[in-house]
Amino acid sequence: MTTTASTTATTTATATTTTIDRAAPADIADLRQLYYAVYGPHYPAALGTDPAEMSRLIADPHTLWLVARCSRTGHLAGSAAIHGEPGSRIGRLEGLAVHPDHRAGGLAGTLTDALCRQRLGTGADRLDSVYATVRTVSPGPQRVVTRNGFRPLGVLPNAVDLSSRESLALYARHSPGVLDRRRPVPEVPAPLAPLLRTVALTLGTDGPEPRTTPPAPAPRGHSAARLEIVEAPAFVRRRFHERFPDATSWFYPLHTPNALLVADDGAFEVYAYLNRTGRYCALIAAHPSPATAAGYLEAITRTLTRAGTGYVEALVPLAEHGPLSAFLAQGFIPSALYPAMRPDPDGDGFHDYVVMTRTAEQIDFRGVVVDTALQPYLDAYLSAWAATYLPTLEVAP
Repeated sequence: MTTTASTTATTTATATTTTIDRAAPADIADLRQLYYAVYGPHYPAALGTDPAEMSRLIADPHTLWLVARCSRTGHLAGSAAIHGEPGSRIGRLEGLAVHPDHRAGGLAGTLTDALCRQRLGTGADRLDSVYATVRTVSPGPQRVVTRNGFRPLGVLPNAVDLSSRESLALYARHSPGVLDRRRPVPEVPAPLAPLLRTVALTLGTDGPEPRTTPPAPAPRGHSAARLEIVEAPAFVRRRFHERFPDATSWFYPLHTPNALLVADDGAFEVYAYLNRTGRYCALIAAHPSPATAAGYLEAITRTLTRAGTGYVEALVPLAEHGPLSAFLAQGFIPSALYPAMRPDPDGDGFHDYVVMTRTAEQIDFRGVVVDTALQPYLDAYLSAWAATYLPTLEVAP
């Protein structure tokens, strides 16, 4: 990875100068204090709370972690990172934090720009895209990423439990030319139409839209199936790599499974990333195949809800009409679309993915503040939610 040259930035609100350079192991204690000052005791990511994981990320050649130091005091004024993984050309912008004493001076944007200039572009180690999940308690974080070339792609209601249940917004920025190589999709289930129209307007694409067709019949249900959750991260990782030695047979970037859901009759296994602190779960892969587990989705989500998970999500290829229909049949909502998320094995094109989400808790949008560019995605979600959960009433003559 390209090394980071130190740069300086002036925060106009505080009239102080900060120096931006790479995070170092000696910064870990100060970084934990920074994240506590910004997020309080409820920050769910290990990047700002777990010293061992922070040390690993600082040394990771696939992660670029930058900090802003106050030139006068030497204290940390801000932090942000783009985290990648071996064999993948997608990154995640995470841990963007600016100390309350240094806000309103543009430091968040300076950090974001410095990261993206190094990781997106034309270099040999460039990423194809970087995504961010952004808080919606205020428009500030949304505007920071928008000003730095990120586009809104959807809303993830009830996605994480901080001091209360919060909704997040998905944003992404692509390297030049990547979006021009998206693989067309001939048809999609009709409930995806509002989301796809919104993405097309955001990206300014004018090509033919996929035709919409009714969702495929729901797979045979197994709602009474009994499932067990195995939470033994090292065991789950080993078993996962035994089941899926070839990364082309599954895809969920930057999520390592730490939990295993197993049917009591051994019919299938579902690998998931379960975050107990944030009370959310990402479904990563199923064995022997996603089709086998599709009929158990109701039992899977019910088991996770009983385990305290308030939000479940899955990434599904836009071209996979059957799996999308299966998730729709179990109350999952198409909440976001990530265009050009995964390259072809031959590298000639890129495939779009849909973020399908389901929440077990009441959605309260009264505390959500969305910027103008994000508002159409909130409208698209509400349209899809209403079509899924509100019955169509017929008036009797």
